[in-house]
Amino acid sequence: MKRRTLLTAAILGAANQRPNLLFLFPDQLRHDFVERPGMVGVPVRTPNLRKLMETGAWFSRAVTPAPLCAPARACLAAGMEYDRCRVATNAVNYPEDQPTMYQMLRTAGYHVMGCGKFDLHKPELDWGLDGKRKIASWGFSDGIDNEGKHDGTRAFVQAGNQPKGPFLAYLNQLGLAQAHVEDYVQRKGHGATFPTPLSDEAYGDNWIARNGLALLEAAPKGKPWFLQVNFNGPHDPWDITAAMEKRWRGTMFPQPNRNTQLTPENHEHVRQNYAAMIENIDRRVGELIEKVRQRGELGNTLIVFSSDHGEMLGDRNLWSKRHPYHGSVGVPLVVRGQDVKQGLRVDSPTTTLDVVATFLDYAGVARPAQMESRSLRPLVTGKSKRTRGHVLSGMDGWRLAIEGRYKYVRGMAAGPLLFDVLADPEENENLAAREPAICARIAKLLG
Repeated sequence: MKRRTLLTAAILGAANQRPNLLFLFPDQLRHDFVERPGMVGVPVRTPNLRKLMETGAWFSRAVTPAPLCAPARACLAAGMEYDRCRVATNAVNYPEDQPTMYQMLRTAGYHVMGCGKFDLHKPELDWGLDGKRKIASWGFSDGIDNEGKHDGTRAFVQAGNQPKGPFLAYLNQLGLAQAHVEDYVQRKGHGATFPTPLSDEAYGDNWIARNGLALLEAAPKGKPWFLQVNFNGPHDPWDITAAMEKRWRGTMFPQPNRNTQLTPENHEHVRQNYAAMIENIDRRVGELIEKVRQRGELGNTLIVFSSDHGEMLGDRNLWSKRHPYHGSVGVPLVVRGQDVKQGLRVDSPTTTLDVVATFLDYAGVARPAQMESRSLRPLVTGKSKRTRGHVLSGMDGWRLAIEGRYKYVRGMAAGPLLFDVLADPEENENLAAREPAICARIAKLLG
């Protein structure tokens, strides 16, 4: 009887243990370039991400609160919508007096780690050669904050060919920094798809993944941890290694929607390079998850995969982000954990803003009253089928709201936009003039 009582207590103790939190966060990964159940059209290869979907919950209509690097990441640090996160553009630092999710987790006893591109002080172009210049003030116990693709090379040139961050410092030690910067100078326009001079070992996302693995290796046992890994890819430019290129040339991709700019072959190469970066990130994701398994902690680790925003990839003759169309605002979102329903697909509109409250919920941290993020835990565990009635996103002068099947955008120079995103997923038919009542109803959600 005593043995049974002790065993029951041990089981209950493990069930009540606060989980570790692993946040995998690539840069500029659009919603439809991940391998997923029932997928047709885009031949990407992301087996590790597909396995997360099959053993967890995934959201087919997730959007970012702001499709630009610094604002999106500020929203997720603060748990606030774009209009209240106090970072309107990439030219603004994260406010030092604004609390972060990372600070809350650290205060609650988590060992908070992070690596990769955080972009919470983007205008400064100075990360410290060890990448630790600002991470403690944001709430991290340990980590390496590194340069984004363009910012690192720009800072290197402005500093007289001297590194201002840890990735260029690493390349400088290898004698590769100058070649890397010169390679970026040659990449004019969206059609530059030639390989980088860097080896697979020196390639940025592989270096970031190794930093994540080292942080996990050094994480204390017996204490819950949080780790955010911010990959630099698949952000442009389309710089992939020669080995990555070899695996993808010849793979056919759908041409962009309504593009009159590049040749079909050039579009193929752009999308092949984009997919190659994503496949490489997926491989690194598998390595990070395997490290958690080796630590004996996979059963008590909540894993979330998403991205800060999408990439237009030439749709409508548009590139990059900052646009209200789904290629720009739509992102993948996957949640996997011990109590998450396996294979759950959520087709209701969802905002990645809610990742913040979800982490706090699992960590046993009360969500601050002013925080606009809402926990996804009741949804992913199957205790509730209720989602937000609508989700928001915004950038510059435009704002959008998605309610059910409709997406309404105001603030565009040509006038309001209304799309039935279920009947018209490429958003080619603006219904605003024909459906004024729907426009008026959804416009109220924007305040």
